[in-house]
Amino acid sequence: MSQDYYKTLGVEKGASKDEIKKAFRKLAHEHHPDKNGGDDKKFKELNEAYTVLSDDQKRAQYDQFGSAGPGFSGGGNQGYNQGFGGFDFSGFGGEGMEFDLGDLFGGMFGGGGRGRRQSKEKRGSDIQVDIEITFEESIFGTEKEFSVHRTDTCTHCKGERKEPGTDSSTCSTCNGHGQVVENKRSMFGTFQSARVCDTCDGTGKVPKVKCTLCKGKGTISKKDTIRAIIPAGIESGEMLRVTSKGEAIAGGRTGDLFIKIHVRKESRQAKSAYGVQGVTHLGNLRKEGNNIVGELHIKVTDTLLGVEKEVQTLDGAITVKIPKGITHGEILRVKEKGVPFGAGSENPEKSRSARRGDLMLIVRIDIPDKMSKAAHKLVEELKEEGV
Repeated sequence: MSQDYYKTLGVEKGASKDEIKKAFRKLAHEHHPDKNGGDDKKFKELNEAYTVLSDDQKRAQYDQFGSAGPGFSGGGNQGYNQGFGGFDFSGFGGEGMEFDLGDLFGGMFGGGGRGRRQSKEKRGSDIQVDIEITFEESIFGTEKEFSVHRTDTCTHCKGERKEPGTDSSTCSTCNGHGQVVENKRSMFGTFQSARVCDTCDGTGKVPKVKCTLCKGKGTISKKDTIRAIIPAGIESGEMLRVTSKGEAIAGGRTGDLFIKIHVRKESRQAKSAYGVQGVTHLGNLRKEGNNIVGELHIKVTDTLLGVEKEVQTLDGAITVKIPKGITHGEILRVKEKGVPFGAGSENPEKSRSARRGDLMLIVRIDIPDKMSKAAHKLVEELKEEGV
């Protein structure tokens, strides 16, 4: 499971920077590995938590995505992108499925006696949505707002299922324990398993008067507006996770919302230089690591004489000098016009000023299919000159 940085430092989610700093210093001093009784593992966890919560941008991203989100190495379930975090498999068992192999083997080797009983917390289902963004948005990051239909905790009873101001009674199905123990027989003997009580949803209590809004379910269906920050440099197919924005479930933990990113292929194609004046557009733009790669098409005369071209990039038009004698397939590098990375890259508004990779221009020399008689004559003259 992902690490709870606030819990690690022992502070509330709304704690100020001074409170976070004070808590870290106290705990770091206590668990420092150089001290007697120090705990190296605990000290590393404290340092990781403080590194995130002391940085406003990292803290904002953590509050939205958790420690399994983009850019975080913390958390035990590493799955999608370094930012984008691991998948929580706890919801894959199915509702009410609390089978524990410990129960089975306890029955086998214990002569048919009682095995170990364990009840798993109920968890709402995860939701996945697909979002399409442009190539430019994938490079610099963006913010997207969209709506999802989901089950949320009832706003009237706060998930308690009873009408506010009324009492609850002990559940008669589980006798207030919140779970039901079942004896099952198999070829190996009798074993026991425990599952969350369906009557009280694991709370051990049932409302005397059901909530008038959710009718005692503890949850309501709603249309929720989600505002997600898409970090710079994200790849097509990567996932972002927004914690606790999945399906809510009475007496359990709310699932998560997963956002799958699809980067739209650019329809922009390289403009041939023949008869075209003005800015040249790059073709086949793509991301390779922290660099942006594109194809720059030039004329035969450009490679013979050299030229300066106005080239349209994601940062606007720039002047690129084509040296005399350049060959087909050579690469020109434009420094710091690539993918943002490092500090500030997670903020779409500041990503362009963050540290960046380079723009790599692959030179493509266009050979004309047809030539005028005058052009053909000139080429013949060049041939005679040995060019």
